[in-house]
Amino acid sequence: MPTELHIVGLQSDLHWRDPDANLNQFNAAFASIEAEDIDMVILPEMFTTGFSWPPLHPQNGQDAVLVWMQTWANRLQAAIVGSTGCHDSEGHPKNRCWFVPPTAEGSPKFYDKRHLFTLAGEHRHFKAGENRVEVEFRGFRILLQVCYDLRFPVFVRNHNDTPYDLAIYVANWPEARAAAWRTLLQARAIENQCFVIGLNRSGQDGNGHRYSGDSLIVDSSGDLLADAGSTGQPYAIQASLSMQDLLAFREKLPFLQDADRRKSN
Repeated sequence: MPTELHIVGLQSDLHWRDPDANLNQFNAAFASIEAEDIDMVILPEMFTTGFSWPPLHPQNGQDAVLVWMQTWANRLQAAIVGSTGCHDSEGHPKNRCWFVPPTAEGSPKFYDKRHLFTLAGEHRHFKAGENRVEVEFRGFRILLQVCYDLRFPVFVRNHNDTPYDLAIYVANWPEARAAAWRTLLQARAIENQCFVIGLNRSGQDGNGHRYSGDSLIVDSSGDLLADAGSTGQPYAIQASLSMQDLLAFREKLPFLQDADRRKSN
């Protein structure tokens, strides 16, 4: 049955390497959200620290971030999405994108960033993930991605048998390459016939890098449903994604049937 997914993305300036300050900031932002008709709230990449390392955690440990996300997911009855620096079960540091639904709708899922940003030395501090991760939520199949993954289209190539409907990119994508960010988000939507959300941070980080924001929500034809613009300021980006519109578009233009088949993750 056709459904809609109602999205809020919180483009935000981040307190540098200060998890507790960032969680307090998002507490205030979440409290201002009208919970009715909201299905998902998206936060930037490494929303507790900014793009830095080693993994840092709130005063009461890394598990506290997941508990915090679960608490808000239950309170808003919406999934919470965003990445943090954390350690996996074997002690390896990961840039991990969490997808946390309300407790009644399943357990938290995660995707570990596959393409580490070597230009900034991310590969020296984190271990790359290996697997592509899709989750199902309220009638949508959703692909989780992180920032630099956006430059690698083969990894996210959609498939015709069980295509994903929405790709989410959480990011700390700098202002200097904003044109590439915007162009590639639209390209991923067009070539994969899916909705794409790119949720970036804003402001300036502790290394002096500036972030213009430019968070976008794009439909399957590449048209913009929402655009935070290039102001570099915090912005709550919102849109409703229609499964009915997506299926009608794919039926009218069945390009996925002719796509190259993915062989593995």
